[in-house]
Amino acid sequence: MKTGKGLSLALAAAIALFGSFAWAEGDAAKGKTGYKKCKACHTIEEGGKNKIGPNLFAIGGRQAGIVPKYKYSKSYVTAGEKGLVWTEENLVEYLADPKAFIRQASGDPKGRTKMPLKLKKEETRRDVAAYLMTQK
Repeated sequence: MKTGKGLSLALAAAIALFGSFAWAEGDAAKGKTGYKKCKACHTIEEGGKNKIGPNLFAIGGRQAGIVPKYKYSKSYVTAGEKGLVWTEENLVEYLADPKAFIRQASGDPKGRTKMPLKLKKEETRRDVAAYLMTQK
């Protein structure tokens, strides 16, 4: 009886551990449609201008807070200096709550961001993040 219970606990622990590494990628084609909400503040063309937000061209793999000629908050710059690099997974998390994400990444409980948009649906966030990763 103990063996069965121990095995069940080990199986539950393995599922919990490996389940946390699971990553469902978004649909870039759907993300292009979802990105329309972002166009008011961001460009996504090579050499495109910065608007209220920075140009997002080639954001995948880029250190946070380094787009030339864009004035970032100290929190963004600090997050980048601490190693924040934009990955699809980071973007999904960021798009859920930009201010909370930057506060955590920078270690500044009063950290700021100009990003007012929060994408509530995880599927939409995954799709937009997947689309952004294709823009290089």
